[in-house]
Amino acid sequence: MSDSPLLSVRGVSKRFGAVQALCEVDLTIYEGEAVGLVGSNGAGKSTLVQVIAGVTQADVGVVEWRGRTVDLRRPQDALKLGIATIHQDLALCDNLDTVENLYLGRELRTLGVLSQIKMEKRARTLLDALSIPIESLRVPVASLSGAQRQGVAIARALIGEPELIILDEPTAALGPRQAARVLELVQRLRDQHLGVLLVSPEVDEVRAVADRMAVLRVGRNTGFFDTKYTTQEQLDAAITGNTAMAVNLQQSLLPHGPPDQNALDVAFRYLPAQAGVGGDWFDVIPLAGARVAVVVGDIVGHGMHAAATMGRLRTAVFNFSMLDLPPDDLLAHLDDLVNRIDKDQSAGAGPPGADAPIAGATCLYAIYDPVTRCCQLARAGHLPPALVAPDGSVELLDVPAGPPLGLGGLPFEAIEHRLPEGSRLVLYTDGLVEDRFRDIDVGLDLLRSALSGTAGRTTEESCDAVLNALMPAAPTDDIALLVAETRALPDDCIARWSVPTEPAAVGAVREGADEQLAAWGLDELAFTTELILSELITNAIRYATGPIDVRLLLDRSLICEVADTSSTSPHLRYAATTDEGGRGLFLVAQLAERWGTRYTKEGKIIWVEQRLPTVRR
Repeated sequence: MSDSPLLSVRGVSKRFGAVQALCEVDLTIYEGEAVGLVGSNGAGKSTLVQVIAGVTQADVGVVEWRGRTVDLRRPQDALKLGIATIHQDLALCDNLDTVENLYLGRELRTLGVLSQIKMEKRARTLLDALSIPIESLRVPVASLSGAQRQGVAIARALIGEPELIILDEPTAALGPRQAARVLELVQRLRDQHLGVLLVSPEVDEVRAVADRMAVLRVGRNTGFFDTKYTTQEQLDAAITGNTAMAVNLQQSLLPHGPPDQNALDVAFRYLPAQAGVGGDWFDVIPLAGARVAVVVGDIVGHGMHAAATMGRLRTAVFNFSMLDLPPDDLLAHLDDLVNRIDKDQSAGAGPPGADAPIAGATCLYAIYDPVTRCCQLARAGHLPPALVAPDGSVELLDVPAGPPLGLGGLPFEAIEHRLPEGSRLVLYTDGLVEDRFRDIDVGLDLLRSALSGTAGRTTEESCDAVLNALMPAAPTDDIALLVAETRALPDDCIARWSVPTEPAAVGAVREGADEQLAAWGLDELAFTTELILSELITNAIRYATGPIDVRLLLDRSLICEVADTSSTSPHLRYAATTDEGGRGLFLVAQLAERWGTRYTKEGKIIWVEQRLPTVRR
């Protein structure tokens, strides 16, 4: 799928007399994407199709094609751009055969004579490519089935080599079997990297083939949904007008997408229960030193309170992770927070359900380091993660369980596990492996079996395989699933130096850093890197004791790390005119994109990230 949209509709409004058919409607379609446009009768779907097809002009708004604003005054304008529309009436000539309908108005001729054989051969090739079964192309189309007629209309549109196909309620007059054939045809159009806009009031049909869905109600957008992560409840709420819950779920339950990082190849799924949304959640959080944290958790109960509480804990975990806490310390802080929230809620009055306790929530937190290829894990009452080795073997990691959050009194314990490159860490919630008809032990065995067959698959395919094997037909609990495949930072992207505690040693490190940056093609960062290393190493020599280690990492940014045995962290401040020091760290902060301190068992690491030059990135 291309990064830039094929078609973009922004702020389109259309009025017919006293009727406001469309009001500030937006829609985006990408190449190779099928988008469903759904809504009840009178929602404005047909009017929006007419605007895009050039049949009707919008009163207000912009239509862009491949990033360029276009003026669609006639259907021919849309056809010239590559937009083909198949309306409900199909516009076929019933008394003509399939070949004549396909080439009506654009017949193939040789020396002024119709090339009947050539047209028939090309028609057969096109229909076969679309898997449209028509035994004879020389019988009138009036004798064809509804699905076949729809296929002929689509094939006729493809002769013009469009880039976007608009299907206006293609299954409206078809039975279930013929409708299924038309939906298969939509999938084949998408597989040919065409954009497809499927307009239909049948939500189930659209969900079966669409990547995304746009909902209209009384001429207005009421939601845009990714079909992977959307429930029928959310769609019904958007179609009928009860959008508050759908909007809240969309914003608070789902991450906006995996963050930019190189340590893990991540895929995830979230499926709310049919009984109502709950508090299962997950996150992927980039950390300093090219490391990445992954987390999954489960809030007790369902409903808006559970969803809101999940949002609070997700935010808390993100903030705690920015302090670079190890997993066991982070869970201890989260445990304290849950305790305080429960006490505050039990002491105050609120709306019904707002005082439901959070105690009993579970969480698993892991940090993966692509340099050492080690993963630190700790869990608070959560199910253990699964590990898929590069050879396909599966095991459940023996991570000390720890108490659920909010109970207090017991410490959490972290373990460290070395993960070979290409290993897959699988985090999940209990809704995946346990329900009223299946014990958790049976579910864990099914999970191991499903994961053992995922060798060679992508993380996205692994997610789908696990859900296909384990997801109940009518889930009564939320399901969160995260699959993360480990990557290692190559050795030639790492440089290390051990620095004696002598000021004269700084120059040797600067020279070594200059040589390494030249080897990486980052000569333009040499000056700022020299300043950063000089300041950090000099401070370590002056204020710390013991060995000093320096490390350069080339990842999505250039990372400079200086480690020493002191646990005292420097603080950024404004230096007075009479102060001897205090200016060096201020200068480092101005040169860096980010900087901070990470504490270790041996002391601390001060890290600085610099943005890579545009050409290098």
